[in-house]
Amino acid sequence: MMMHSATTRAAAARRQINPSTLVTSVARRWRSARDLGLPAQARLYALLSPRNWEMMTPAFDSLMALCESALSRPFATGTGRNLTRDETMLIGLLDGSVPQVDCIDCPPGTARALDSAIRSTRIMMVLVMSGPVGTQP
Repeated sequence: MMMHSATTRAAAARRQINPSTLVTSVARRWRSARDLGLPAQARLYALLSPRNWEMMTPAFDSLMALCESALSRPFATGTGRNLTRDETMLIGLLDGSVPQVDCIDCPPGTARALDSAIRSTRIMMVLVMSGPVGTQP
């Protein structure tokens, strides 16, 4: 029984994840932590570390905080398969299908910081997610 359970967990950790699903999970975990007054990075680390993707924790935390600052309101998250406008926008920002200037009207300094966070998060996702899942360098 123990061997089967460990094997099942290892197999699940090796399964590929759609980047959009990851972004949605991160956004929801981050929002939940903020709403509960818990440390967001610790919650993101717990989400990302089973796949050895914990290096993305600070990039996602920064991106979410800057996105919320640019929106001038809390980032809205959905449940299940129902994505909010904010979640759809975040996915578009990260996959490059939605330019930041087309979806968020914010001061130039905030826009530059957000653009930098978007680029940094994209780079981290490519670097971390393109390596063999479940391995550490």
